[in-house]
Amino acid sequence: MINFAKNVCMIKKAKNNSPVNKLIEQRWSNRAYSPKEVEDEKLNSILEAARWAPSAFNEQPWRFIVGKKGDSNYDKILSTLVEWNQKWAGNAGVLILNITKNNFSRNNKPNATNEYDLGQAVAFMSLETVNQGLYGHQMTGFDAKKAAEIFNISDEYTVVSVIAIGYYGNPEELPEDMLDSEKAERIRKNIDSLLLN
Repeated sequence: MINFAKNVCMIKKAKNNSPVNKLIEQRWSNRAYSPKEVEDEKLNSILEAARWAPSAFNEQPWRFIVGKKGDSNYDKILSTLVEWNQKWAGNAGVLILNITKNNFSRNNKPNATNEYDLGQAVAFMSLETVNQGLYGHQMTGFDAKKAAEIFNISDEYTVVSVIAIGYYGNPEELPEDMLDSEKAERIRKNIDSLLLN
């Protein structure tokens, strides 16, 4: 039997101009997920990776609401996703709502880098997801206001994004309009186009 997840990881491996960490090479945003449960040990390692992300003044403004398939948090997070994302994300073993604290704890002044810092924490999570043999897909196609209402999140925080995490599934089970992008080669802009001046 073919290990499809391993095969797809090889297919989607980044074509680099310079050597990078293997976890970066293998990370990509899939939509085909298996219903297999994500073990607590793996999920804890993913959250631990986020804990060690850098942040301004070591504020660590990131907060998370974790939903595992079958629990109420999962269903609530899923209900906030746009219909397009619900079609595939509902198969992932875990859905995490990514939230950031708006003000510094030390002086209650606005933290201008809170969303930037949350992004770093989620990036760390994404790489640890690959390290755990899992796949992750970040998304902003959801109703942040609805999420804040459902979970009674105060305006002290901003709900920013959602990440789906789980084992790879069968891409042939995806809706036809998602299949092409699932199988498409990963592409990125050239470094020269990213450098200003």
